[in-house]
Amino acid sequence: MRTVRDSSGKYYVVVKSSTDSSLVRDPDDGSERYIDNDRLEPIDGASALETAASGVSAPVRQLLAGVHDDVGLGLLADLTDRGPVPVRDMMHEYDQCESDLHGRLAELRAAGLIKECRVAGERGYDATELTVEALATLRAED
Repeated sequence: MRTVRDSSGKYYVVVKSSTDSSLVRDPDDGSERYIDNDRLEPIDGASALETAASGVSAPVRQLLAGVHDDVGLGLLADLTDRGPVPVRDMMHEYDQCESDLHGRLAELRAAGLIKECRVAGERGYDATELTVEALATLRAED
């Protein structure tokens, strides 16, 4: 697999190639079609797998990179659905020990998926707009 660009600047992943044409896949929708090779320009240094991933929205890609299991995804879904939640409530409501919860919150915050906030005068967390958008996209696919 390799990345190419057509004359309009659109990127594709080459699935197979012959002397005259190449079967290319559009990363936006996964469709395949043949394009004459003289209309394609190879893109040196571009990863075909990164090109293939470019068809997935940036918020979804960031969410996938930052969430490692269903517990993390569930935490993001809860914050998205409920809005800001005080840490004290999280400690009582989530089945996580304090150290695991704080570690998970730190990872999700570093990934840009949650943000620290104040809730009724207490420290809490809320989903970022990126997370809300990514979950809406993923839920729409169900």
